[in-house]
Amino acid sequence: MADSATPATKTPWHLWVVGVVAVLWNSVGVLDFTMTQLKNEAYLKSLTPAQLGYIYSFPLWSVLAWFAGVYGGFFGSILLLARKRWAVPVFLVSIAGAILTTFYSHVINDGNKVMGGGAGPAIFSAVIITIAVLLGWYARVMTRRGVLR
Repeated sequence: MADSATPATKTPWHLWVVGVVAVLWNSVGVLDFTMTQLKNEAYLKSLTPAQLGYIYSFPLWSVLAWFAGVYGGFFGSILLLARKRWAVPVFLVSIAGAILTTFYSHVINDGNKVMGGGAGPAIFSAVIITIAVLLGWYARVMTRRGVLR
């Protein structure tokens, strides 16, 4: 009797490259969030008292958005490597978290002034959101191709 299960789609080589790079990229965000929330002095020693005050004054909703952004990206990357379609909604959570955190930092509260001014922080936030969107798009494409199940 023939097996009626859907045949497995071969995992493309680029999934491993994208997945590993995504885990490494998102690990940096997880480290930054975790060390900041734990108020690790060694990690935060380069920040001024005003910058620390700014970071520690984030309202709970923006801290939760930051958490969702960084941990969503990290776990989405792990799910991508595990070839699980759950990577798509988890990346969507990451995108939403990154957008909300950016909105708080650059629109509601002018964090650019405290964090050093210039276009650097806004550009870095745009890069973070762009990478999150690209990872979500990639996971969706891999799901449509049957790579993620």
